[in-house]
Amino acid sequence: MKKVLTIAGSDCSGGAGIQADLKTFSAHGVYGMSVITAVTAQNTQGVFAVEDISRDVIAQQLEAIFDDIAVDGVKVGMVSQVPTIEVIAECLRHYAPQTIVVDPVMVSKSGYHLLHPEAEITLIKELLPLAMLVTPNIPEAEVMTKKSIQTLEQMEDAARTIYQMGPQNVLLKGGHLKGDAVDILYDGQEVNYFYSARIATKNTHGTGCTLSSAITANLALGYSLKEAVSLAKEYITIAIQHSLSIGKGVGPTHHFYTLYKKAGLIE
Repeated sequence: MKKVLTIAGSDCSGGAGIQADLKTFSAHGVYGMSVITAVTAQNTQGVFAVEDISRDVIAQQLEAIFDDIAVDGVKVGMVSQVPTIEVIAECLRHYAPQTIVVDPVMVSKSGYHLLHPEAEITLIKELLPLAMLVTPNIPEAEVMTKKSIQTLEQMEDAARTIYQMGPQNVLLKGGHLKGDAVDILYDGQEVNYFYSARIATKNTHGTGCTLSSAITANLALGYSLKEAVSLAKEYITIAIQHSLSIGKGVGPTHHFYTLYKKAGLIE
């Protein structure tokens, strides 16, 4: 069984962060592990508090995993402060896992800033050059490039700009634009488009975490990057189509819909 690690923050409501990542790993048949970078108090209505884990404890978590278990893929999510980013980058350079996917989580759907402003430069400098793939959404790409993104052409330009920051590949997610949900994959030479119909639901909590984790799992399973992205796009689309109306706000996606259906647990 492939072993995949998420390095991210905890979502106590279970819809995003490491909870979403571990559910996604399980749904893809890989063994999930986690290094917690922060504990958040959040639910479907927003993020209310964040307690960052110390640099030393993050390092010890990473060492405990890499010194014992062969890691087939790493997904990096919420890393909110400079010391956190620095120690993760240091450990990843030391252990050199083959597949690293960086999801540059910056602002929650409710508008809570999960990445300290002074840490933005550090994330770009330290983590992006280690990434096989970086997966920003449009608001995150706008922060990274300092440019407004309102069209597919501007998405392409932003993907090229982010590619110059060091990652091997860029997947710029277009869910914040109107119309179909179009994601752009840029490898430094060609642009590939991934389309899916926009689903009329407010329940999209944790979609970014889930997509990047699905890609990481697929890469660990041996799929090519294009295949991994395409399969992950299909997975998150189904999860959104059958999202869960849990809580009073933006509910989570259904990470196990396909498995539950095959098991006869749902019709």
